Amino acid sequence: MSSISDPLPLTARETLNGDILPLTNNLMLQVLGNPRGNYDQSCQSVTNLTIRKLIVTENVGPFRVTGLKPVVDKLRLALADVKDELPNVHSVLGNAGMLCVRLVRNSKTSISNHSWGCAIDFTLEGKLDARGDNKAQKGLIAMHPIMNRHDFYWGASFRTEDSMHFEISRQQMLAWQKEGAFGQASPLPEEATSISVGDRGPEVEWIQERLNILNGFDVEEDGIFGPATRASVIEFQRIHGLKADGVVGPETTKALKNAEAQ
Repeated sequence: MSSISDPLPLTARETLNGDILPLTNNLMLQVLGNPRGNYDQSCQSVTNLTIRKLIVTENVGPFRVTGLKPVVDKLRLALADVKDELPNVHSVLGNAGMLCVRLVRNSKTSISNHSWGCAIDFTLEGKLDARGDNKAQKGLIAMHPIMNRHDFYWGASFRTEDSMHFEISRQQMLAWQKEGAFGQASPLPEEATSISVGDRGPEVEWIQERLNILNGFDVEEDGIFGPATRASVIEFQRIHGLKADGVVGPETTKALKNAEAQ
């Protein structure tokens, strides 16, 4: 008999989240600020006093979590629906961490969204889903439509599959910022919704793919915006008469869409 924690193959991973988008470092730094002044691969504490005031430790049903207050509230509602619709999954659901100020695993530039308490890693029957094998535990596959419904992005769609991971969506973070959930609402600068060093996800992979198609830059299409991707973006911008800042904003995105291969 199969277990709720048994892994199953994933197909069409890039479409699993529909229109829901992952968070970006640019957006998080503009909306909430920098959690601390230095990062490595280990979990460290939040030193930014403004962010610390927004962090809570509360019960969300099957366990307690420490995270950003609005995200914790959203998570509680999502897990209540998991309990109603998937009681067998809810009964064996565990928490492998929410707030953890660190870099993305194996990255030297990307700040993990756990650093703001905006992401959570789940266990099932005390087991972590294996990362990067393009499989997901049976219970996580069953849960993901419910989590999507509550504006959580599933990490199964990352270039390196990370199915234990769910994070609040970019759309929800922008809505909270507009509502003034983190203080006085104010217009965000254009760079908050641009893509640059430290960001990762399907959009970064598309940028890398377009750079390679259009100009043959041979950028690794790993979905991680690092120094090599930035250098190629700058060269693309220079060639096309754009501001060569290495940031993919609306004008550079439009050029990437419309340009023809050299």
